[in-house]
Amino acid sequence: MTKPLSRRRFLGAATVTIAAPAIITSKRTAAQGVIGDGDFRYRCEHMWTQLPDQYDWQITHNVAIDPDNHLYVIHEGDAARPDHPSIFVFDEHGKFVRAFGEQFQGGGHGIEVRVEQGTPYLYVAAYQQVKTITKCSLTGDVVWQKYAPVQCGNYADDEASNPQQTWGRDRFMPTNFAFLPDGDFLLADGYGSFFIHRYDSDGNWKSCFGGPGEGEGTFKTPHGLWVDQRSGKDAEIVVADRAHHTLQTFTLDGEYKKTVDGFGLPANVDTHDELMIVPELIARVSILDRNHNTLATIGDDQKRLRADKTKSIRKDPSSWQQGKFVHPHDACFDREGNIFVAEWVTTGRVSKLTRV
Repeated sequence: MTKPLSRRRFLGAATVTIAAPAIITSKRTAAQGVIGDGDFRYRCEHMWTQLPDQYDWQITHNVAIDPDNHLYVIHEGDAARPDHPSIFVFDEHGKFVRAFGEQFQGGGHGIEVRVEQGTPYLYVAAYQQVKTITKCSLTGDVVWQKYAPVQCGNYADDEASNPQQTWGRDRFMPTNFAFLPDGDFLLADGYGSFFIHRYDSDGNWKSCFGGPGEGEGTFKTPHGLWVDQRSGKDAEIVVADRAHHTLQTFTLDGEYKKTVDGFGLPANVDTHDELMIVPELIARVSILDRNHNTLATIGDDQKRLRADKTKSIRKDPSSWQQGKFVHPHDACFDREGNIFVAEWVTTGRVSKLTRV
């Protein structure tokens, strides 16, 4: 039986600034340990990706997997270093393959892979002073690039023509993508207007739903999203409503269905077979079943992070503990159900969880 495909592995069109500390392979292998319980036990390898000496991490943000099981990592980057790439690619062994994406420096955020008519493409969302979404090849050649959809009526008049590093509910700060069965895609304006936008496959804006608020169907930092097509249920949109500490679900037309609480700043969503993964910015990763019940919590260090009033742990790799997370900002499955976790920490960190 063919397994359902993860968002970050690929979705076929037919389904309509501080250098990271050097870690040599032998030390990395010795440091790994098994974490989790029961059916959800993983061998944890922190700092799994190794950059060449000429590059360094500037806050890792998101991860994606292509059809060849290559890992794509985007970091925020430093706008003062315009020649430094913001996207790095690694093979299935963690070996560096290539780098590109200098145009997203200072605003690199969301990254996804989607296969369209047999060809895989990369979708990139950038915020801060960049304020753009881009579809490109897996080597960075741009297919199209779009700016704020001012025609929706939710943005300042010059938000598309003159992007500035200005925050607010009338500003465009895109964070993540999700892909619909009919070929359209969704975009979360997670740091800006708090709307979820719908586009056609050519990047033309069609509609939106949500917006800021405290009630059902409105958001407070809709940071991540996913179209959940797991078997045994109707397809639905799942939004990680981060500052409300909830997931909200919607029909494919954007009609509110339900709210799932109990998270600690949920940042994004992905699925593999029957499982859903939710990286939580407050020091843990949760695995859910198709009814959104929590099956396992991995790498939980919430108590220690909540006690860190000065937020010093984020900046101090020497305080990080093996098998514990600091700030999971994104997570994705690979083809075998292993998990990659990118963390919002100053030196950057990408961990691989291999299921055992």
